[in-house]
Amino acid sequence: MESTPVNWEALDALILEFAKSENLIEDSIVSSPPSSPSSSSTSSVSLSSSSYHSRLIIRQIRRSLEYGDIDAAIDLLRAHAPFILDDHRLLFRLQKQKFIELLRRGTTEDRKSAINCLRTALAPCALDAYPEAYEEFKHVLLAFIYDKDDLTSPVASEWAERRRFEIAGLMSSVLRAHLHAYDPVFAMTLRYLISIHKEFCFHQGVPSPISDLTDRLLLEERDPPATPQESLYEAPPFDEVDIQALAHAVKITRQGAVDSLRFARGDLFQAFQNELCQMRLDVSMLDELVREYCVYRGIVDSGLSTPSGTQTISIPIKVDKPESGCCSSRNCSLEMDCSISKNSDGETSVSNTIMDGSSENNTDVISIQGADVELRFTGGPTGSNEDCSTSGSHQPESSRGLRSRSHGSGERNKRKRWRGRQDDFCYNPEISLGGCNKRELNSSTLIPSTIMSREQQENYEIVLGMKELAGKGMAAEAVEEINAMDADFFVQNPMLLFQLKQVEFLKLVSCGDHSGALRVACAHLGPLAASHPALLKPLKETLLALLQPNEDVLVKGFPLHTLATSLQVAIGRRLGIEEPQLMKILRATLHTHNEWFKLQMCKDRFESLLRIDLLKEVYTPFLATVAMSKSHADSTQGSSQITISSNARVSEDGSSPNQVSSADFVCDENAILKVMEFLALPRADAIHLLAQYNGNAETVIQQIFA
Repeated sequence: MESTPVNWEALDALILEFAKSENLIEDSIVSSPPSSPSSSSTSSVSLSSSSYHSRLIIRQIRRSLEYGDIDAAIDLLRAHAPFILDDHRLLFRLQKQKFIELLRRGTTEDRKSAINCLRTALAPCALDAYPEAYEEFKHVLLAFIYDKDDLTSPVASEWAERRRFEIAGLMSSVLRAHLHAYDPVFAMTLRYLISIHKEFCFHQGVPSPISDLTDRLLLEERDPPATPQESLYEAPPFDEVDIQALAHAVKITRQGAVDSLRFARGDLFQAFQNELCQMRLDVSMLDELVREYCVYRGIVDSGLSTPSGTQTISIPIKVDKPESGCCSSRNCSLEMDCSISKNSDGETSVSNTIMDGSSENNTDVISIQGADVELRFTGGPTGSNEDCSTSGSHQPESSRGLRSRSHGSGERNKRKRWRGRQDDFCYNPEISLGGCNKRELNSSTLIPSTIMSREQQENYEIVLGMKELAGKGMAAEAVEEINAMDADFFVQNPMLLFQLKQVEFLKLVSCGDHSGALRVACAHLGPLAASHPALLKPLKETLLALLQPNEDVLVKGFPLHTLATSLQVAIGRRLGIEEPQLMKILRATLHTHNEWFKLQMCKDRFESLLRIDLLKEVYTPFLATVAMSKSHADSTQGSSQITISSNARVSEDGSSPNQVSSADFVCDENAILKVMEFLALPRADAIHLLAQYNGNAETVIQQIFA
């Protein structure tokens, strides 16, 4: 299966927003005074977020119900969402489950409590909850007679622990919708893309290359939908376009889509979010995927997260006279951020170690177990096996390319620190997500550990340093660093060398140094284009920059970030660093998203809401492409436009198209919707049937039922 390029910058923004919304990261604190009241003060912004707080409450209620602690759940509801208890339909279900849980405990006292629950709570609710409630009330009384272990009893389903998860899911759906506590956009986007990916693979009969990840990440279980109250049953009829769009987007029946729209009072996008958030994700696996991606992209530091109850302090260490053979670098000037227990004796021991100044003691400080150590290289090249002598006559292969760290120290200081779900005290990744469907493996079996050796961390710093240089347009410096690290790299990656030299050429032209720019073109761009004919056209476009005013040479939208990412991927693979698993998922699912809507012959109405269109906006780092997009912005702006085939065209007006033309056949949109509604067919199948019967919906329906 093919894959689609991804806009890494857009994905970075989505991931960062997700991590901040879920309070998974915090700023790396350079210094923290001893009087700091709490190590988690940096998370105050996230904690004060009403949406984040609401999601925490919903998770706590969910966990209480899943563990069978109904009283705790009711107390939380009474404190944070009392309107739920005013709905007798929901209150009846809670009280019925409480009755079962009291009987499940089996003691005489709990049996008396169950009888009291029947008299004071369950029976009154059953009278006006909903029409079937009283029959359910009488049925559940059989639990007094039949044991919980009797799988053939009439109330075996009432005893089943799965009921806990059903009511927990229902409460989550209702609370999420009423409190508008939706998951971050990235989590919803991932659900949607994986769902479409699975549907496409099933529909086309092709194997999924990422099934080992998607099957575990997006679970089969769904939360029950929140049902509208009776007062909403007489809602006005909804547009069939909205009904079909919702039904096929989240794979529910037409009646399910109508009920969802009723509950959302006709708001299509709110109904879509309600349905999407009912799909269950393996949260622990998602967090690991996000952390792996953040480390790869330099968003968070690769060290361990700071334990709760610790504070971060900055300790400068100067090493003026290192001993031969045991120094970790030449001209060392290091800073360490050590996470040390606030009330421990470690602070004194670290201070004593610094006063000593020997390289042996410095090594001990760096290898303190449990400390989150951050090295900032402010001097020359460093390496764990580098010769300490100042002669420079011996530089092992392992120290190549480490000069780039001096460029990346500023960026590393800006990295976040991974903290995990420390606020979600009820979160337990080991609990079964489906009641009876416990998974034998955890996410660590599929995601590489983010705890790295020193050599791995050095390689990551090299890669991120090169990415930073390219992203800032420092092409000459990047080429120099890479050649020092690996002289054969550009022999195997001539395209990257051409792109870097192209940037260098444009920078010189923008500075007015036309002679220097021509020297770069003659020495590098010309020979590369001669060896690789595909580069000849970009070379011509690059030389056109000599005709433009200096300030217009570097086009504002020149995609340096795309070049930086390409360089990061190539160098990373060279050093044995694979792309994160999340990128594999996004590449494959974006490709199937494109292909699926080609089959549907329409535009995805929800891609802007989920920012899928931004993820697909990938620019090629050639001046020719940039110049073309600048002069023909109207024609290329819609990078998410779907081209179905050479003889098919989709109208793009931000909503469902009015016409779909295929060859000489024009199909009316109302006919498509009628066939989809009456025959419960996907859009693509409805269009193909209409094409066979000259677009007559009545004829299609008659032929099918005949």
